[in-house]
Parts: sequence; structure tokens; C-alpha cells
Amino acid sequence: MSRIWVGTDCGKSHHHCLVLDTEGDTLLSRRVANDEPELLQLIGDVLDLAGGRSVTWAMDMTGGEPALLIELLLNHGQELIYIPGIAVNRATDSYRGAGKTDARDAKVIADQARMRRDLQPIRPGDETAIELRLLTEHRADLVADRTRTINRLKSLLNSMFPALEHALDIGSVGSLMLLTGYQTPAAIRRAGKRRLTTWLRNRSVYRPDTLAAAALEAAERQHTAVTGEKAIAKMVHTLAEEVMALHKKITETEKLIEGRFREHELADVITSMPGIGPILGAEFLAATGGDLEAFPTPDRLAAFAGVAPAPRDSGQVSGNLHRPTRYHRRLQRVFYTSALVSIRCDPNSRRFYDRKRAEGKRHVQAVLALARRRVNVLWALIRDRRCYTVTPPVTHAT
Repeated sequence: MSRIWVGTDCGKSHHHCLVLDTEGDTLLSRRVANDEPELLQLIGDVLDLAGGRSVTWAMDMTGGEPALLIELLLNHGQELIYIPGIAVNRATDSYRGAGKTDARDAKVIADQARMRRDLQPIRPGDETAIELRLLTEHRADLVADRTRTINRLKSLLNSMFPALEHALDIGSVGSLMLLTGYQTPAAIRRAGKRRLTTWLRNRSVYRPDTLAAAALEAAERQHTAVTGEKAIAKMVHTLAEEVMALHKKITETEKLIEGRFREHELADVITSMPGIGPILGAEFLAATGGDLEAFPTPDRLAAFAGVAPAPRDSGQVSGNLHRPTRYHRRLQRVFYTSALVSIRCDPNSRRFYDRKRAEGKRHVQAVLALARRRVNVLWALIRDRRCYTVTPPVTHAT
């Protein structure tokens, strides 16, 4: 059947669409605003241009800026495929010309879609999975902000009161609460242990006497005020409050994630795997889209997650395996982190880990091998819609 291909270079305010026929000739090239009436007009013009031929739309993004266009195309029953941006960039070098324009990128996307048969289709997203992707991305941003703020706080405290920075766990709620009220050695010495303990206890700090004793001991080790102490103390106070506010936002976001995750049909199956809780389970659903249609085999899922070794053979060198460079970072974190946890709480995982260590594998290698094994197990559990058990069910021959 005759077909045309539409390559779309996606942007924030505008997209550039270019249509190719089976011979690779350009039928249409247009810059269109990211606005529903103009996008609908584009879809209508392309369908008119097709004249009964099948149409395949290809783009280098699966969400974000082109979300409206994707939704309109899916509503019109159009076939969509995804070509990664890195594949477009590398393919561009093989085309004539050295310039870079949106029209050129759109043509490369359309031409790659015309020639390749290994590109992933874009399907209607699971609403829960889409919401979880948004929530988990928001949580990741908040965690990154908290880490960055804690590092700034540690740096400032080291420049003014290093003994206190060494004595406290700056990321804990109690230490942050202390820094909102007392920042300098002199202020802590004036308060004294009894008053400081009472102040912390009134703010529901865990083990206030221990924290007060550690702060007072650090204050006794420094009797010199550094230059700019007042300004640094104010900044420490501000940053401590910012970290506490981020703590609260992250906790609220995690509650939203857990509540939405529990509504998904696969929630019980996923969390039955040792080491996977609501947050990692939500990350898994967000990365995979909530189903396994794009992963017909566990090998495909393992490659996508970056826990399957990639070959690097050349000439007479064979069997040379290395860690892949292209994979879903957050999905790899799901399998690697859950594998680490499962070593402590699942006897099957512990035995597998110990066996790999006995074979001479380093710790990271053994954990990655376990993560790869767990991909097979989770894929099978989702396929069969059953929960994990330490002792697998016995199947009898019929």
C-alpha cells in the first residue's frame, strides 16, 4: 500500500512538519504554531495530500511540547512513531549539507521513518501512568533542589562554624530546626544545654538532649567569630528554612504519588516484588507507560533499563561486553535500588547475590546481575498478572 511520511521537528511555540513520499520527494514543508486550530488545519491538509494513502507521523519527542499534537493525531486515528533525538542528530551527519534548520531536522526525521522498521510506536498513554510521570518528575526536581540547598548550607556553615557542620546531620529535621534558631557558637553557648534542650523539645525534635549536647560541644570548640558571621548566620537560617519547606513538599508529593499509584491495576503485582515500594513502583509505571506492549520480551525491557550488557566486538575480538550508554536512567535506578534492598529482605535475591560474589563478581557487578534477573521475574509477573512469592508455585504436567 502506498504511504507518505510526516516528520515533525517539535518546538515550544512552533513545530515544523515535512512530508515525504515513497521516493523521498518533499510534498509539503510547513512551520505551524503549537495551537489547536493550526494543528487541525495541518492534519487536514496532510490527509488531503495523502489522497487515500496511509500516513505515518514521526517525531523526536513523546511528551511535553508536542503533547497537544500527539493527542490530536491519536484522536484522528493516525499512526505515530518515535525516533530518539540522539538518533536524529547522528543521522543528520550522513545527509548532504552542514547547516541546521528545523526544516532539515524534520526531513531527517521523515526520511528515517521512511527507511527504518525498528522505531517504537506512540500509543495512547495510560492516564495514571501519565500522572505518575508528572508527579515523579516533580518529585525528582524537588529532591534535586533539596540536595543543592543542603550542599550550599553545608558550605556556608563550614565557612563560619565548621565544628557544628561536622557534629550535625544537616539533612535531618532536628539539625535543620536547630539552625533556624541558633547558628553561631556564641549563641549556642549563651543558650546553654538546658535552655537549648527545652527549645528543641517544644518543637517536637527527636532526642533533643542528645542534639543539644552535640551542638554545645561544638560551640565549646570554637571561640573565634569569623569575618561576616552575622551575614552568614542569616543565610544559614534562610537556607535551613528552605530545606525544611522542601522536605514538606517532597512528603506531600510522595503521598500524592502513592495514592495515585495504588489506583493502578498493576500496583499489587509490582509492589509484591521485594524492594519495590510505591515510589519505585510509580517510577516503573512512569517509564514503561503502564503496560508491556512496547516490551514483547524481558530482554527488550532489560535493554531499555540499561541492565543488560551491550557487545563491543571488532575484528577478532568477540565476547567483549560493556555497560550500555543509551538507556532510561530512572528505570535503571528502579531496578538497581530495588535489587540492593531485596538482598536484605528476600532470601532468593540474597542467594543469587552470594552466588555471583562467589563467582568473583564485584559488588556492583553482582547487584547489576541481580537487577537483570529481577527484570525477567517482574516481566513474567506482569504478563501473568500474579504476585511474587518466595517459593514459586508448582505447575503440574497435564
